[in-house]
Amino acid sequence: MRILSLLAGVLLAWSAAGAERRFNFGEYPEGAQPTNYSSGRLGDGLPGAWKIVMDEVPSALAPLTEKAPVVTRHGVLAQTSQDLTDERFPMLVYDGEMFRNFKFSTRFKIVSGVVEQMAGVVFRFQNVSNFYVVRISALGKNIAFYKMINGKIETPIKLPLEISAGAWHELKVECSGIYVEVSVDGRKTFPTITDSSPPDGKIGFWTKSDSVSYFADAVVDYTPLIPAAQVMVNSVMAQQSHILGLRIYTLGTNGTTSVLASKEPSEIGQPGTDAEVAAIRDGTISFGRERGAVLLTLPLHDRNGDYIAAVRVKLKSFFGETQNTAVTRASNVVKLLQLLCSSASDLQK
Repeated sequence: MRILSLLAGVLLAWSAAGAERRFNFGEYPEGAQPTNYSSGRLGDGLPGAWKIVMDEVPSALAPLTEKAPVVTRHGVLAQTSQDLTDERFPMLVYDGEMFRNFKFSTRFKIVSGVVEQMAGVVFRFQNVSNFYVVRISALGKNIAFYKMINGKIETPIKLPLEISAGAWHELKVECSGIYVEVSVDGRKTFPTITDSSPPDGKIGFWTKSDSVSYFADAVVDYTPLIPAAQVMVNSVMAQQSHILGLRIYTLGTNGTTSVLASKEPSEIGQPGTDAEVAAIRDGTISFGRERGAVLLTLPLHDRNGDYIAAVRVKLKSFFGETQNTAVTRASNVVKLLQLLCSSASDLQK
């Protein structure tokens, strides 16, 4: 029970760890499109023209002295195409990471537009047919949230909101589990939105039609997406640091295995061997030796006893160690992992 309590503590500490990513558009040269982003478009018309332009932006922090500058001029992200097509929705999506629980905020300025004057953010983005969006229209004097699922709008919410064009504002979206909160300039704009089946996804920026809109000071505070299998490995290693190597393999639809989690993150995704396939398919235990170490591959089973993964354990050997002794030692490691996993789906959470 003490081991279980210790592992649970490590698991909670790991899952609660947060991270922050700032999108510094001032790092890019004027006229360039930021790297590690994809430009997409929903609807008709020309693709969006996303590039860096120079603009004066109010300081995000309170000035330290009266002489500190109130505004600074630096690069901001801009959608500059003025295609008049009505049902045209350009977006620029960050490709670097997927997000589940996060606070995503950005400053925005709606500069111009005849057909529309709009700015917003996309999140939980899978592709141009599956994403969520919050957008603000200066012409329509409203804010809207909706989900795009398989190319169809679901759960639209639209409320009145007057926003001035030509001025900087802040839009923030917070996703925590099944709940979504939206605020503009520090004020909550919708009642808390409940989303019963939130997917992981990318985040990005959104406009409509001929809207010329700027974005700056974008930042996302988030809980990194770590597969439960990796959390399991990290938890065991925190208590059993003498283990030389620890990997969890899963079986793909093509009949081959790959590393889902490892003591060494660089090993994730590497292919497995026949030993891992045999462990998952029929529970075969494999044994081998290296200089000063023993290597064992064992099955990981769920609460019903079905094999769901393979575990490869590398342990420091001792003089006179037998195969049976090594299997016993490795089995104890697998038992620790099984305390944190009751089904195959638990590995992927």
